[in-house]
Amino acid sequence: MRLRNKVKGTAERPRMAVCKSNRNIVVQCIDDVSGCTLASASSLAKDAGGVADGREQARMLGKSVAEKLLSENIDTVVFDNGGFGYNGKIKDLADAAREAGLKF
Repeated sequence: MRLRNKVKGTAERPRMAVCKSNRNIVVQCIDDVSGCTLASASSLAKDAGGVADGREQARMLGKSVAEKLLSENIDTVVFDNGGFGYNGKIKDLADAAREAGLKF
């Protein structure tokens, strides 16, 4: 709740929320004003490619969600790491999204 009080997303600048478990990663770009998801990507999806390496999955998801947002003419987001440390898979996901053209 402390993080949600500081990080808010709008339609022009959505909140990019990351949730991870030991096996999977899910990324959603959320407009908190209207309460809807603008774009999402998951390692459980069929188009995830079935990559065994978790860090490579994170890079692929970051690139995928960035392409979806850029196709909707959204190029800036607010990053919400969900309380997870900014290292490993979370950092790789964010770096891949930046490389694909998103601004944090």
